[in-house]
Amino acid sequence: MEKAILATGGKQYRVCPGDTIEIELLDAEAGDSQVFEQVLMLETDEGIQVGTPYLDKISVRATVLENFRGEKLRVFKMRRRKKSRRTQGHRQSLSRVRIDTIEKAA
Repeated sequence: MEKAILATGGKQYRVCPGDTIEIELLDAEAGDSQVFEQVLMLETDEGIQVGTPYLDKISVRATVLENFRGEKLRVFKMRRRKKSRRTQGHRQSLSRVRIDTIEKAA
């Protein structure tokens, strides 16, 4: 079973073919194919390859399942004894993708 660590949206994800992950919003519609070329590490039956910082000729192909907005977070700030308080909300835009293959170019 091949496993890879890829970087996208300022975060790193450990994936293998068939996984479904939620990542930062991609500029793609549902059903589109996306290729991630920033692969940091690859684990196969032969061993482990580590990039400096990325591996050449290794990419991860995924299909965008949907674009959606995450759960709402409440941010509450209060200054004690000052009668000052503020509530703010945030919803992150996300994409759900399914990892199809880990490709090695010749």
